[in-house]
Amino acid sequence: MSNVSYYTEEGLKKLKEELAHLEQVERPRVSQEIADARDKGDLSENAEYHAAKEEQSLLETKIAKLKNVVANARVIDESQLDTSKILIHSIVKIKNTANGMEFSYTLVADSESDVRNGKLSVNSPIGKGLLGKKVGDVAEIQVPNGIMKFEVMEISR
Repeated sequence: MSNVSYYTEEGLKKLKEELAHLEQVERPRVSQEIADARDKGDLSENAEYHAAKEEQSLLETKIAKLKNVVANARVIDESQLDTSKILIHSIVKIKNTANGMEFSYTLVADSESDVRNGKLSVNSPIGKGLLGKKVGDVAEIQVPNGIMKFEVMEISR
């Protein structure tokens, strides 16, 4: 099953650059490490060889997952999006109704999320709870500590 993810052009470019780096730089480096370890003799007791093979396995898994993400990525034309409700790539200002603290987030795809820089995944509990809400709505979101209520203060692009 493929999961379509929506990205900005910049976000998709970063994904493609990471994939190219893994394929063109990391893969040859790991292959060279395996070859160097193989040249050292008996493979059954060669820890360097086994470590390099393990690293190669993890790298190939990461490359395969990233290829799948890139293959299923779609670029969003933000000018066509409805600004009256929260969608992916919306910039939202919300207020925690319990303590009055205000937060501003941009809802993004999983691979672009970076909470410290205000980028919240649409698949996170808060991201899912905010999708489709309009200014003035209160989102009741189930989090590990219970239910949090956030009032939508502002939506922009």
